Amino acid sequence: MKGLFRCKPIADLMDIDDRQSLRRTLGASDLIMLSIGAVIGAGIFGAIGTAAAGEVNAAGEVVRYAAGPALVVSFVLLGAACALAGLCYAELASMIPQAGSAYSYCYATLGEFIAWIIGWDLILEYAVGNVAVAISWGDYFTALARSVGIALPEFLTTGYRTALLSSRPEVRALLETAPQLAGIPILINLPAFVIVSIVTWLLLQGVRESARANAVMVFIKLMALTLFVGVGLMHIDRANYHPFAPNGFTGIHQGAAIVFFAYIGFDAISVAAEETRNPQRNMPIGILGGLALCTVIYVIVGAVLTGMVSYTELGVADPLARALGLAGYRAAGGLV
Repeated sequence: MKGLFRCKPIADLMDIDDRQSLRRTLGASDLIMLSIGAVIGAGIFGAIGTAAAGEVNAAGEVVRYAAGPALVVSFVLLGAACALAGLCYAELASMIPQAGSAYSYCYATLGEFIAWIIGWDLILEYAVGNVAVAISWGDYFTALARSVGIALPEFLTTGYRTALLSSRPEVRALLETAPQLAGIPILINLPAFVIVSIVTWLLLQGVRESARANAVMVFIKLMALTLFVGVGLMHIDRANYHPFAPNGFTGIHQGAAIVFFAYIGFDAISVAAEETRNPQRNMPIGILGGLALCTVIYVIVGAVLTGMVSYTELGVADPLARALGLAGYRAAGGLV
């Protein structure tokens, strides 16, 4: 049993790091951009709608209560909670600047067995998270294609499990109407598959190339959110902020549980510790600075979104685009 919980001294981990170190090319600004790129994604562009509007099942029963305009409180609470975890990551990444992240930290402090569990847990977390992000991206891509007159076949934009678990009759009907191969319906979210393939290829090119591409993607995402906020500020109706918290703290904390997905990624920055210049200084700046900026962005976007339209209209896969469309800016919605 002792072998299961044996810890590897930090000095030994650092010795391995010295012999097998990656190129240290990333600075504080690169880490902040990586943090924003990892955090801002499907959560703010997709899950925010479900958090604000709540969710009901096919029988009309409430699955999650709506946070309503109090969604901004959910973001603040989550930002504070993530900051506590961020402080731990910043401290440990400074002490053990290795690519192993939480695996290495647990190996040094809690033992090999716990590190093994954490390592596989992280693999599963990122796998499931990537699926959700890819599906959300596919929904936005499909909506964009539709806005320019390109109608992709439903069976090429809907995954099998999405159709199987959907509460919408027209989506479940795809199980019967989609083309079949050996009696099995051919259902694939092709846009999601393509974007995952492209990102995988990009990551294989190297950290410097990935950082440059990430900077471009961060710029595009921030410009999209800036466009949304700029247009939305001109169409805020204060009446939409009442009631502010339609379901009280129940809605706020259930909304927070949904949009927590929007914060996933800040911990991934510690993986880049082995490729960071002066990690003792730059890792805390990258992790905490990126987290703070993302929280501010989320609060602003949440306040504008729930002020533009009633929160009850936001229970869709692309709430930002829908809000712009309801305000009469379909072209801007397409860009977002």
